[in-house]
Amino acid sequence: MTISRKICGALGAAVATLAVSAPAWAQEAAAAAAPVPNPGNNAWMMTSTVLVLMMILPGLALFYGGLTRSKNMLSTMTQVGAAAALAMLMWVIWGYSTAFGPEHNKLFAWGNLFLSQVTPDSTAATFSDEVISEYVFLSFQMTFAAITAALVFGATVERMKFSAAMVFVLIWSTIVYYPIAHMVWGTGGLLLDMGALDFAGGTVVHINAGVSALVACLILGKRSGYPKEPMPPHSLTLTMVGAGLLWVGWFGFNAGSELEADGTAGLAMINTFVATAAAGLAWMLVERLSGHKGSALGFSSGLIAGLVAVTPAAGNSGPMGAIVLGALASVICFLFVSKVKPALGYDDSLDAFGIHGVGGIIGAIGTGIVYQPGLGGPGDGSTAMGAQVMIQLTAVVISIVWAAVGSAIAIYIAKAVTGLRVSQEVEQEGLDLGEHGERAYN
Repeated sequence: MTISRKICGALGAAVATLAVSAPAWAQEAAAAAAPVPNPGNNAWMMTSTVLVLMMILPGLALFYGGLTRSKNMLSTMTQVGAAAALAMLMWVIWGYSTAFGPEHNKLFAWGNLFLSQVTPDSTAATFSDEVISEYVFLSFQMTFAAITAALVFGATVERMKFSAAMVFVLIWSTIVYYPIAHMVWGTGGLLLDMGALDFAGGTVVHINAGVSALVACLILGKRSGYPKEPMPPHSLTLTMVGAGLLWVGWFGFNAGSELEADGTAGLAMINTFVATAAAGLAWMLVERLSGHKGSALGFSSGLIAGLVAVTPAAGNSGPMGAIVLGALASVICFLFVSKVKPALGYDDSLDAFGIHGVGGIIGAIGTGIVYQPGLGGPGDGSTAMGAQVMIQLTAVVISIVWAAVGSAIAIYIAKAVTGLRVSQEVEQEGLDLGEHGERAYN
């Protein structure tokens, strides 16, 4: 009896010890199972983020600046840079929360103001079972928000007040960019759940910015003297430098959107090469066929049209499909810029809508076609081409309507607060001196 009791007592003590220590084992197991960011993916995403920053400063600033008249060079570059800087600060305060949650509905998210739930140890999911550091993910997405806001000013340069531009970015980013980013890329987003394909921002960035640019320039009105007075670019050299920087930076934009350094990122990379090359040459060819000489401006414009069109298709197309998509978008953008805009008479100064808006629409709809495996795309064939194209078309229409209405609200608020447009005297002498008290050239 005594031995039996001792044995039972020992067993009981052992069981009790196991029971007490079990939670500790569970915690250790949970900690061991927590996903750890892949250093290679983290490094690639950090590189991609810096590449997208290069697209803004100096890329977009030089591209847009060279296209303006010399008296507005610095004001254009300053609007691009300051808009990006303001967008970055807004992103970490409430933009990331509004776009990516963690709480959400179909249209927007909330619950992470001031990055209150982000730490050096928190992670963001990729498209596989990998994760990357959340600070890296939010930085990457921050550069998208920054360049999209700056793109809008391609339609309004040479006549819009700097103060109005800043108010516009503040309102527009909040009510237009963040919701559309959530709808396309955020958990539970309307367009994501619908099955819309947008690999790197055809709707979020280019349709959004292009349509917003059109609305802004229509409300702002034409430049003084447009279209009777010639207003040629003052430095196509700087424009081509800017276009080259945009192309290089776009590899971060497109290949980085895979969030991993894998085969799909490689697919996005080759597509960003060949679609852009085809588009640049296609623009020059159609110039020639129209009775003009193939121009440096045309080549630069074609490059951007191709980059815009391939953005939603970067990881959703085979290289041959990307070539066709880039060339087609370039031709359509050329016709829109050279024929449709003069016929309608609106003053989209640097063709932000004609290239980003139109090119984005072509790319977004075309993605539904080139995605199909029968055309060399990576799709699995589960969604028929016609059905996918209709999904893409629906996403385009929703993006256009949301961007147009939100941009009108933002531009009218900016007008009420700042007056929106510079005086006739400032426009004549140039915004460099009138708005900033300095010259680009002495």
